[in-house]
Amino acid sequence: MHYLYLLLAIVAEVFATSALKASQGFTRPGPLLVVALGYGLAFYLLSLIVETLPLGIVYAIWSGAGIVLVAIVGAIWLKQIPDWPAVLGIALILAGVVIVNLFSKTVVH
Repeated sequence: MHYLYLLLAIVAEVFATSALKASQGFTRPGPLLVVALGYGLAFYLLSLIVETLPLGIVYAIWSGAGIVLVAIVGAIWLKQIPDWPAVLGIALILAGVVIVNLFSKTVVH
């Protein structure tokens, strides 16, 4: 169940981060609500997850996956296409998340 919560926390954070630009400095109520609810849900779920999984591992997975997904959303939705060095850096972050999940003895499987 903790990995389902982690997935939901990642999705909530991606929605919240993606709505930041549309909030125009927190002046638009609709996007602001998405930001507040998304981050609120993400942090609530993270607080549940860290009861069973190590904090550092949870944060590495949550932030790493969030970075990759927000970059994809930015490229598709906002037409903010990353250059090759950015793509390489994002790929290395994704590789780190995969390595932590597959090989770390700290992660509970």
